[in-house]
Amino acid sequence: MRPRWRILAIVAFTLCLLFGGLMGDQVLALNDEARELLRTYSELLTVVHEHAASKVNYEELAYSSIHGMLRTLDPHTSFLAPEAYDSMRDRQRSSFHGLGILVGLRNGLLTVVTPIEGTPASNMGIRAGDVIHSIEGEPTQSMNIDEAVRRLKGPKGTSVTIQIIRTGFDEPLELTITRAEIPQNTVRYAYMIEPGTGYVALSDFNRGTAQEMATAIDKLKAEGMERLLLDLRNNGGGLLDQAVDVADKFLPAGSAIVETRGRTRDSFQSFSASDNRPDLGIPVVVLVNAGTASAAEILAGAIQDHDVGIIVGMPTWGKGLVQTVYTLSYGSGIAITTAKYYTPSGRLIQRDYSSYYDYQSHSDQTVEVGPASRFEGAPVYRTDLGREVYGGGGITPDISVELDELPESLQTLLARSSFFDYGVVYAAKNAIPDRHWQPDDQILAGFREWLVEQGVSTADEIEAAFANPEIRESARRYLHAEIFNAAFGFEARHQVLARGDKQIARGLEAFLQALDLLARRQSLEVPEQRASLGGA
Repeated sequence: MRPRWRILAIVAFTLCLLFGGLMGDQVLALNDEARELLRTYSELLTVVHEHAASKVNYEELAYSSIHGMLRTLDPHTSFLAPEAYDSMRDRQRSSFHGLGILVGLRNGLLTVVTPIEGTPASNMGIRAGDVIHSIEGEPTQSMNIDEAVRRLKGPKGTSVTIQIIRTGFDEPLELTITRAEIPQNTVRYAYMIEPGTGYVALSDFNRGTAQEMATAIDKLKAEGMERLLLDLRNNGGGLLDQAVDVADKFLPAGSAIVETRGRTRDSFQSFSASDNRPDLGIPVVVLVNAGTASAAEILAGAIQDHDVGIIVGMPTWGKGLVQTVYTLSYGSGIAITTAKYYTPSGRLIQRDYSSYYDYQSHSDQTVEVGPASRFEGAPVYRTDLGREVYGGGGITPDISVELDELPESLQTLLARSSFFDYGVVYAAKNAIPDRHWQPDDQILAGFREWLVEQGVSTADEIEAAFANPEIRESARRYLHAEIFNAAFGFEARHQVLARGDKQIARGLEAFLQALDLLARRQSLEVPEQRASLGGA
């Protein structure tokens, strides 16, 4: 256990930051009051530690009380214990040192989802479906994902020994792999989804995102891209400067991107597109959903407000609070909300969070689709071309598309990793000649037999489920995707699943509207592009 004074020091420093508003003069003004409160808090910690019925330690008490205290401010101000602080900094970096594998839990086992091409893991022949049985001799069954990943990562040039269990092998394979620098790509996919149509999926914003986007756009243009489908679904945000740099690639020169407004003078900042860069000049459609948040909403909002793209999908999360991270003692940190984000038309991105339950559950959002705002009484703003857009939090899409609920039988098979597991088994036993290959009825029948053999479902349950043509074709597509994942990698898997994605399909249809918007945008005669923000 850390000495008591260390824990109290962390608590004291955190409280001083919060009470003082992170301003030196205010800290001095509140010093006497803060000192009295801290003395009371110190006494409280001692009494609880010495007299509580259950054994507790100072770290648990201090950290729990800090989390409870910060909850009274807003949903996103948070204390970062040392491990959480390190994890946050890792996510923001453009690379790390490790093996180069994506891992997940499949039926409770630490399983390789896919190796990253060109990394030590790929070069050593690690395959999708390999189960990591032990790391440095310690079984992984006792580890959670975060702990296992920490053990696999390490300084560049060091090695780690793992044992893997592979389909078709009776004994575990032991491999010693030297760690190397692994790019932490945020452009997950970049390929031609249709002739002339590029597709880019952006997962978040870290230090390398703007450069990754530039590289992806150049690559797709070289392949004949005339339209771009930008997928921001489930992009939880990240670094503001990277969102601004990515937006700069889409917006008219000099146009506003985002503004931050807060309580202190230095929290008011405006960000605009550069003046010396040509427009992208092609129709753009952006996919969003409830998982699109923060920096991703800044990008989507700027594209919508300046009429350079059509937004398709479902309303975004509505996280428009600026977090400034301060380093505290002993490797911990605090992310404090210091301002709020506003789009070029003046819309506040942040949703109301007066009810924590409504905010987290999204029960304050309507599920209606169409032109109506998802919030009652939400203010109306206007884009550069005069189109109506809605405030009240988040980005309301121009075209609303709600995904259908998967049948329970398919959800069960996905939850049990049945498609993934069978894809690994099939690809291990059968050569897949090329990406034109398609699973036929015989393969589907083999999958159904395997489900019964593995005890996943009974023959009668499988027969009843697969009697439905939609379930049967969906199962064929999931099988196709997982076999391609095992044979060709994660992007090949995604290309198969994209063909059955309702929001992607509607996004592709929206390019006629995006082309019309682009033509109107280009003919807009405005002496100076909008460079400042304001409501309409």
